[in-house]
Amino acid sequence: MPARGGRTIIEAQTVEVNGLSIRYLTVGEGQPLVLLHGAGDNALDWQWVMPALAATYRVYAPDLPGSPNSARPPAAEYSPAFFERFTAGFLDALGIEGAVFVGNSLGGLIALRLALSHPTRVTALVLVDSAGLGRAVNPAFTSVNVPGLAEGARPFWRTPIGANQRAWGRTALLFAYTPGNVPREWIAEQCRLALSSGYLEAHLTVLRAMVSPLGQREVLVDRLSELDIPTLIIWGARDRVFPESQAIEAVSHLWEGSLALIPDCGHVPHVECPDRFLAALRGFIGGRAVDV
Repeated sequence: MPARGGRTIIEAQTVEVNGLSIRYLTVGEGQPLVLLHGAGDNALDWQWVMPALAATYRVYAPDLPGSPNSARPPAAEYSPAFFERFTAGFLDALGIEGAVFVGNSLGGLIALRLALSHPTRVTALVLVDSAGLGRAVNPAFTSVNVPGLAEGARPFWRTPIGANQRAWGRTALLFAYTPGNVPREWIAEQCRLALSSGYLEAHLTVLRAMVSPLGQREVLVDRLSELDIPTLIIWGARDRVFPESQAIEAVSHLWEGSLALIPDCGHVPHVECPDRFLAALRGFIGGRAVDV
């Protein structure tokens, strides 16, 4: 997978983690940096920032279980605890003792859980529009608990027209929605995901594990004071999934924390505003030496 400019090659590899075949993308040399994507997405979300990060780090971006190119165990609960165990196993499978973690949405919650339960494995933490920092969430997500609603839409979403409509519907939630800021590659990948066998079922299970009719099920903001590692919160100021107030409240609980708000940007700044995302990230981890 050549990056823009054709110089940096992102490699797709496969590893077995706890009996599951997992695809991951990797590039670069240096200390390890792990990128965790959000619910309903995959590692390709990071393609716009991986080449730049590879100048300093060996970057790893797994497709979390449930993604079409990784195993989709039918009986998996796909809970945050399940993904935390998976991530620890991913590190073990690759022989990584500790790494800088950057997690978006669900990926942020996974990385935060790992930092709290296995503090030696997370040397620095970046939470990007992260889940787990407050109860509030866009009602579009709590609606997944309405019996039969998502199941009724699945046959249409599995058609090319339905997959395209679903993809553009997700842009209205995840982007600040300047059409030029939505990469065509992202739309195409969202369509491919929807048409992949088992993906929609897995995504629905993930969402229901994360969100109840009353909001996010797991809120860890009161435990942020337990972290003794450098922590950065990056937040799109026009995030329609989680309110900006969650980021502001979260950073006030951190001993060694900072906040980067990106104006005119939504829930996936690494996709929508990669240059500004990288500027915020470089200011935090650029050239950072961490003990592993």
